[in-house]
Amino acid sequence: MSSIPSLHIAMIGTRGVPANYGGFETCVEEVGARLAEKGHAVTVYCRESYYKDRPPAYKGMELVYLPNIEKKALDTISHTFLSMLHAAFRSYDVYMVFNAANSPTVFIPRFLGRKVAINTDGLEWKRGKWGKIAKKYYLFSEWLSARLATRIVADSPGIEAYYRERYGTQSSVIAYGAELMETRNARLLDKFGLAPNEYFLQITRFEPENHPLLTMQAFKRLKTEKKLVLVGGVRYGSDYFKQMESELTDNIIMPGYIYDKDVLNELWCNCYAYIHGNEVGGTNPALLQTMAAGCFTIAIDVPFNHDVLKDCGLFFEKSPESLAGRMEWALAHAGDLGPYKEKCRRRIGQYYTWARVSDQYEELFFELARGKEALYGKKISK
Repeated sequence: MSSIPSLHIAMIGTRGVPANYGGFETCVEEVGARLAEKGHAVTVYCRESYYKDRPPAYKGMELVYLPNIEKKALDTISHTFLSMLHAAFRSYDVYMVFNAANSPTVFIPRFLGRKVAINTDGLEWKRGKWGKIAKKYYLFSEWLSARLATRIVADSPGIEAYYRERYGTQSSVIAYGAELMETRNARLLDKFGLAPNEYFLQITRFEPENHPLLTMQAFKRLKTEKKLVLVGGVRYGSDYFKQMESELTDNIIMPGYIYDKDVLNELWCNCYAYIHGNEVGGTNPALLQTMAAGCFTIAIDVPFNHDVLKDCGLFFEKSPESLAGRMEWALAHAGDLGPYKEKCRRRIGQYYTWARVSDQYEELFFELARGKEALYGKKISK
């Protein structure tokens, strides 16, 4: 790497940093800050509407704020398009784009001969919130990503296999990361009326493919004094969310979105068990955070979750009966949960630290800067 002392990297397609909104934003902050610390020039494109305070830099990263159209279908693509136009007048060595839905904008840097990597995320077209037109668009975006990007970044072996088998293109497998967590101030739970070890937890967007409604229905089958805490929400209203509201009881708490990292830390570290219902996508950031906190984890039975959790937790089939059975097992075997928790933490420390993930991104960026591409139908040169 000595022949290329530093790189100028653009990170495009997320809401921006500081990371207050999701897994992509956390990835940009954690990876971007570490790359900047190593001496690379990192520029992050941020959506104006999400940030009232707009400092010019953060953790060594330059921040560029541009408008976005605040409509469900246009929020991401409108901002990414403007970001690409802005970036076209700068000399970036690598464009790191997040979300396959942004692939139509990649023609701009590719036309200029620039190197572009796309982290495609999960299989967005499988998400229940999208109608037929949106699903077709996401399938088209996948196809376009495989053809336009210099390199696809898959966040799990399952996503890598999907792009290889469906589109004939190779990917770099780079997961998300997490840092081991410990409880520091359990009194932060008081505001929710919670006590350590006395609640089940799920933190997710309230979308059908994440199954918070199923979690509520399973919990209501239990005979327990413990509570259920569902952290999250929906940016735009939905019938699914209305169904969730109709299932509310005194023992089910929905505090909405929580962005305070200290509060989230205490919720994770002090829960009795965590329910992971996300069935679409690759390596899920919330699942990694859950394992890093040493939670006893009950995850929906899909290949992506098996890739990450392995034998460090239990799996349930997509039904309230199946999940309720796993939750009942956890209640009846309190003394058996410790080994699962320790295995979770060891697995995070071995495979999913942000330091390891950042090194993998840096290696990828150097490869692209040196001309090692992986276009449609071709293997990555070694």
